[in-house]
Amino acid sequence: MRGLSGKIAGLAPSATIEIADAAKRMAQEGFDVISLSIGEPDFDTPAHIRDACIDALRRGETHYAPSAGIPALRAAIAEKITRENGFAAGEEEVIVTCGAKNAISEAMEAALNPRDEVVLLDPCWVSYEPAVQIAGGRVRHHPVDPETFQIDDSLLEAITPDTRMIVVNSPSNPSGAVLDERSYRLVADICQDHDLIALSDEIYEKLVYGREHLSLAAFSDMAERTITVNGFSKAYAMTGWRLGYAVAPVRIIRQMNKVQQHTVSHPTTFAMWGGVAALKGDQACVEAMRLEFERRRDYVVEALHGMGYETAPADGAFYAFVKVEGDDLETGRRWLREAHVAVTPGSAFSAPGWLRISYATSLENLREAIRRIAAV
Repeated sequence: MRGLSGKIAGLAPSATIEIADAAKRMAQEGFDVISLSIGEPDFDTPAHIRDACIDALRRGETHYAPSAGIPALRAAIAEKITRENGFAAGEEEVIVTCGAKNAISEAMEAALNPRDEVVLLDPCWVSYEPAVQIAGGRVRHHPVDPETFQIDDSLLEAITPDTRMIVVNSPSNPSGAVLDERSYRLVADICQDHDLIALSDEIYEKLVYGREHLSLAAFSDMAERTITVNGFSKAYAMTGWRLGYAVAPVRIIRQMNKVQQHTVSHPTTFAMWGGVAALKGDQACVEAMRLEFERRRDYVVEALHGMGYETAPADGAFYAFVKVEGDDLETGRRWLREAHVAVTPGSAFSAPGWLRISYATSLENLREAIRRIAAV
């Protein structure tokens, strides 16, 4: 029998999912494991969103839908973008996807030709590089400023004649850093000067603490060359719904829609009606979750600093990015083995020497986790 795809064989598995699975196995073996490794809100999906999905099921919304998403949801997304994100969007510039990860994958497939280069700003989320590789592109890593976690002029050094795209992510997974206006203007200037596409991953936009979320597409004509990716998983505690979206120029959306038509067809029809309710309903639930995450962040960061750890600016998302001495992989294994606390090594995010702690769990769990970490 011939071998399987070398392209896929060369991909690294998702480190976040791998660590979470290891923690689950230990729990099944009887260990009291506290998992701080995966980015999943511990809240239930708000009731009005669940009710909208159930109502859709009851009225028979169980059949095929338009491949780019139901018109009601595409319109709601366009209205939200125009109202909140600082640039105008029409329904034809929106595609609804099976989660934000699916939107990123489709964007790579739609925009890249073989051997095109994509600049990733380290530390960066684990799935960007595999998405580029599956699309036939190549990755060029470039670090953000190690003190401020902002983008500086050195980004120009990463640009080559083969560069096609720059990926930005704010608030950042894994660091929690929120990009400032200067960082965005640098990216915008470089994209315009070198005729590049930008992919702006804004999945954590609602989880910002004491800072302002900015959208790259709102800067000086960047809407014409930016793919803005977002979704419902983090802000509305809808991880299992697998519902995301992208907003981009029509020429890109059409290409992404071709990919969608030939792969997943479209997101689950009745789930999309839950998305409509999420965007059009009362947003108090989002703010309540944000305030709770902020309370947890304050506790975790203060506790870590009290133990002598340095952390990245935790201004958004629900992660504390912690600098450790020595091998981060071994430190993560030791915390899991001896303290029964699961975290994700920074090496998974192209940031050796760091650990990502997710505080998307109760304060009670966080206090116990900190106590265990201090003990080892």
